[in-house]
Amino acid sequence: QVQVVESGGGLVRPGGSLRLSCAVSGTTFGVGGYATGWYRQAPGKQREFVATISREGHVYYADSVKDRFTISRDNAKNTVYLQMDSLKAEDTSVYYCDFRNIWGQGTQVTVSS
Repeated sequence: QVQVVESGGGLVRPGGSLRLSCAVSGTTFGVGGYATGWYRQAPGKQREFVATISREGHVYYADSVKDRFTISRDNAKNTVYLQMDSLKAEDTSVYYCDFRNIWGQGTQVTVSS
């Protein structure tokens, strides 16, 4: 059974950084074999796309996070990361990882002074 577990969230001041992790287990072909994406959902809002990394390693970002966030992966660890720099209050959300339409429980990111 495939499991997706996000971690790394927390409380950070504006301008700060966090690195989120998405650990995938229970699959023969891991994060190196499929696209994996990060999404986020703020209270009262719809879930929105943040970033994705394709099987070939191509990366795509939402305009709102471009040049601030970086998605990467470690195939050996079956983990996808989201490095978030220059965080803003509007980045406050629960962040979710999507691997083959399997979602984790999310990790809360709060940006506040």
